[in-house]
Amino acid sequence: MRSFHVLLQVFIIISGIIILPSLSESLALGHAHVIAGEQPLAKIDILSTTLALHRDASIKAEPVLLGSKGEDTEWVTVSLKSPNPSADDWVGVFSPAHFNSSSCYSAADTKDLQPYICSAPIKYNYANYSSSDYTKTGKASLKFQLINQRSDFSFALFSGGLSSPKLVAVSNYISFANPKAPLYPRLAIGKSWDEMTVTWTSGYNIDEAMPFVEWGLQGFRKARSPAGTLTFTRNSMCGMVLFAFYATGFSLVGSLSTSQIHDTSQLAYGPDIMCDKVRNEHAGAPASTVGWRDPGFIHTSFLKDLWPNSVYKYRLSHRLSNGSYVWSKYYKFKSSPYPGQDSLQRVIIFGDMGKAERDGSNEYNDYQPGSLNTTDQLVKDLKNIDIVFHIGDIVYANGYISQWDQFTSQVEPITSTVPYMIGSGNHERDWPDSGSFYAGTDSGGECGVPAQTMYYVPAENRAKFWYSTDYGMFHFCIADTEHDWREGTEQYSFIEKCLASVDRQKQPWLIFAAHRVLGYSSDYYYGLEGSFEEPMGRESLQKLWQKYKVDMAFYGHVHNYERTCPIYQNQCVKSETSHYSGVVNGTIHVVVGGGGSHLSTFSQVNTSWSLYKDYDYGFVKLTAFNHSSLLFEYKKSSDGKVYDSFTISRDYRDVLACVHDGCEPTTLAT
Repeated sequence: MRSFHVLLQVFIIISGIIILPSLSESLALGHAHVIAGEQPLAKIDILSTTLALHRDASIKAEPVLLGSKGEDTEWVTVSLKSPNPSADDWVGVFSPAHFNSSSCYSAADTKDLQPYICSAPIKYNYANYSSSDYTKTGKASLKFQLINQRSDFSFALFSGGLSSPKLVAVSNYISFANPKAPLYPRLAIGKSWDEMTVTWTSGYNIDEAMPFVEWGLQGFRKARSPAGTLTFTRNSMCGMVLFAFYATGFSLVGSLSTSQIHDTSQLAYGPDIMCDKVRNEHAGAPASTVGWRDPGFIHTSFLKDLWPNSVYKYRLSHRLSNGSYVWSKYYKFKSSPYPGQDSLQRVIIFGDMGKAERDGSNEYNDYQPGSLNTTDQLVKDLKNIDIVFHIGDIVYANGYISQWDQFTSQVEPITSTVPYMIGSGNHERDWPDSGSFYAGTDSGGECGVPAQTMYYVPAENRAKFWYSTDYGMFHFCIADTEHDWREGTEQYSFIEKCLASVDRQKQPWLIFAAHRVLGYSSDYYYGLEGSFEEPMGRESLQKLWQKYKVDMAFYGHVHNYERTCPIYQNQCVKSETSHYSGVVNGTIHVVVGGGGSHLSTFSQVNTSWSLYKDYDYGFVKLTAFNHSSLLFEYKKSSDGKVYDSFTISRDYRDVLACVHDGCEPTTLAT
């Protein structure tokens, strides 16, 4: 927790002349604990903003109307002019356009607090990003890619850099033609193999419109399945602030620019944006303060009794109270094969991808440089992908809720076409005193709520993010490392039940996955700890992997790629490196956390069980050709080419065979 001072500049407009009275007071504010370099928006000290409106400064955005032909994303040109340009001038994108004061808060119980902006922008860029002569001319033009996020947008020009922002000018408002439109469908397998769930986001609550999915086999009559509707509020976030407003403060509601203001009706000072006094019992989590943004409404429909391996066409819809309909565009998906069905089945696995911006905004920390490459490679090869597993650290929103929308937009070509199954990571769940196994602050106060609401998983309790799912010849057991997994816990019981429940004659390929490395990793920090694993990681679980003959275990969290030999109790049990056959007497552990976030270095210790390491971004693809043959490929996100691979060939009797600590009990009785 730290304190800082805000200079209050009260603008009095008389006949178009701005007079700046001398007035400054102290303002102590609590800030979230932010790990430097993780969330670019966290570098903006928005609460220390002071007003520095200038009559000769201007900023304008066009086009004013977006999505007139149904588009859910558009490029916007922002033209700006500043009489006192500086290299650290920046432009913030705010949505809603009328800066939302509902997140105003203070850690101090002071009687006369100064006004301040209290909602972070949804993205930002430096004024000179594409105009190198900006500091000489004072003029610049920027391009931002906006997505439909259920509200209008405005752009604000700031001087003073990110740490001491001074508001110089505010743009006109722009918006999408239908900001409430149903968007960004996310497919996931339901609780049975013949059920597909469709989750999407809109601005329609059920008292305004009824959500449903129209769907069916191509060429056949379409059915309609209703959808449930969820949302979450600031009260759902951890580190929640308690606040009260006093209507004596001043605030800038917005206008084209100060040079265009000729009367006080265009410049409104009131409690709508900047707050005079706010009480706060506990500040710290951006999710409940500067990072909060209304998530809209999240709808999930369950499409049941699907024919196996069949292509379905679907679209999202809302029936309005006046009887009219709002429709999305059409999408397609292929249903899951019957469990054990012998067909070509292709699985993608990775972790820690995050989001990035194609317009270059927000990326000055270079925190997720591989994210778009991974996304684009999957989109390029989508016709050869059947299901995707993103095993934790999904968005890296870290409490900045607007980033969840932007991620769902980024991956929409994938999630609308194939099931996108997620796992829980530290950046989704961890917050002190919130029930997470770790007491870190990596979720920024989200404590799992956006993840479990925005995405469906077939868990019995989505707050406990462990679940099993089937895809043809594969059986997956997905663990939640942000809850205790050790022997004697509820999750340990689930893991054993999941591993024990599979019929290996029908589903020979048994996969375990979790976010943190519960198995083996040559990560630098794990090496310092000496065990080359998450502390307490494999002690309880390795006997289960061995007993139930798990083929492969996948992890994220460590941002690189690494593959081990088939291993049990720190010893390689097979000497081969590129082809495995015969009995399953050890599990291959794979770190595949290079989905997009900043890379993790390897230990200098040469671990004997490590067969392949890569300090780069990438993902794994598993291809099951039949019950006896599987291909493993590691592909780099930069070019989509294969850099590591192996094959497995075996029969059912090899799975049944007795191995060390993996034998069924026998008797001499006849």
